[in-house]
Amino acid sequence: MSLQQEVMTKLKEAMKAKDKVALESLRAIKSALLLAQTSGDSSDFTKDDEIKLVQKLVKQRKDSAALYLEQNRKDLADPELAQVAILAQFLPEQMSEDALKEAIKVIISQTGATSMKDMGKVMGMASKQLAGKTDGKAISNVVKALLG
Repeated sequence: MSLQQEVMTKLKEAMKAKDKVALESLRAIKSALLLAQTSGDSSDFTKDDEIKLVQKLVKQRKDSAALYLEQNRKDLADPELAQVAILAQFLPEQMSEDALKEAIKVIISQTGATSMKDMGKVMGMASKQLAGKTDGKAISNVVKALLG
């Protein structure tokens, strides 16, 4: 089942359940999908593109929640984090931190990286191999820790 069909099914369920947070989250995915499909050649819209799109939505909500928490606005951060939980259902299972470290150690040995100067090579390869399994910020933090 494509992401769009899955979202529509969940959207109907959320409407029946009158779940406002789920409705907002699912409508955001639906809107982003429609926008992405109409802005370019829709035949080139792959599963990876769908994952990147949902990851982008999750990142936006996490960033907003972090900003709200910095400003002591837990009342605004909580709905954002609730939406993150709903959006995360449409992502592949995320890697644990230990699995991420092991994967990046392998990538570092493959690229021959020895210092922070080689971070770009490692990040490029890690981002391609681990796309959808974890976010770029987590990859960056682990690469910095291992190379630094």
